Amino acid sequence: MERIGLTYNTEKEQIAISEYGRCIQEMIKKLPEIEDRKQRTEAAKYIISVMVQMNPQVKESSDYEHKLWVHLYIISNFNLDVDCPYDPPRIETQKRKPQHIGYQNNEIKYGHYGQYLIKMIEAASKEENDEVREALALSLASQMKRDYLEWNKSVVNDQVIFDDLKRLSNGRLVIPEESKLESSSEILGKNQPQKQQQQQGKKKKKKVPNLKANMNNPNNPAYKKRMQQLGKL
Repeated sequence: MERIGLTYNTEKEQIAISEYGRCIQEMIKKLPEIEDRKQRTEAAKYIISVMVQMNPQVKESSDYEHKLWVHLYIISNFNLDVDCPYDPPRIETQKRKPQHIGYQNNEIKYGHYGQYLIKMIEAASKEENDEVREALALSLASQMKRDYLEWNKSVVNDQVIFDDLKRLSNGRLVIPEESKLESSSEILGKNQPQKQQQQQGKKKKKKVPNLKANMNNPNNPAYKKRMQQLGKL
C-alpha cells in the first residue's frame, strides 16, 4: 500500500552521530552542493556553531573545536572540500578498529585480599630488619582481616588471617601468638552506613497543637479568651 506524505525514520538514512540529530546531518549533506569554496567554508563554520549550541557541554573539552570538525567530516562521509582549520581526518584512521588491550591473566589464590595487598606482602617479606618486618606483618594482617570481612561479612578467626599471611609470604611474615587484631564486630560496625547512625541520633519533633483548628473547642484556652473579648463569657 502506497503511503502519501508519510515517511518513517526507519526508512530514512541512518544518522551518523545521533547527538546532533537528522537536521544537522541534512545540512551537512547539502554542503557539497555549494559551488563556491569560500561560501561552502562559511556554511561549514555556521554548522559548527549550531552543533555547539545543540551540545554546549562539548565546550568542557579543551580541543572541542577540533572534535566538532572531525564530526563534521564523519557525518559528511568524508565527502567535504572546505578550508578546515585543522588537518582533515582520514577515513582509514576513523574506521580502523582499536587494538585489543587484552585481559590480565594474573592468578590470585586469595582474590578477596586483592592483587595490591599481595604485592605489599611480597615487598614486606623482603625486609631484613626483624622489628620492622614484624610491625609490617601486624599492619598487613589488620588490613587482610578488613578485606576478608568486606568480602565475607561474617566473623573470622585471627588465626585464619595469620595462617594466610604466613602462607602468602612463604613463612617470612609471622605474627606472634599473643597478638590480637581488632574484633570482627568492631570492624563490621565501622563499615555500617552513617545514615543508620544519623537516624538513631535524630530527635523526634514535638507536635505543636493547631490552635486555629481548635478555636471552636470550649476547652481550648484560646477559645475562652476569644469569647471573653467578645463579651460572651
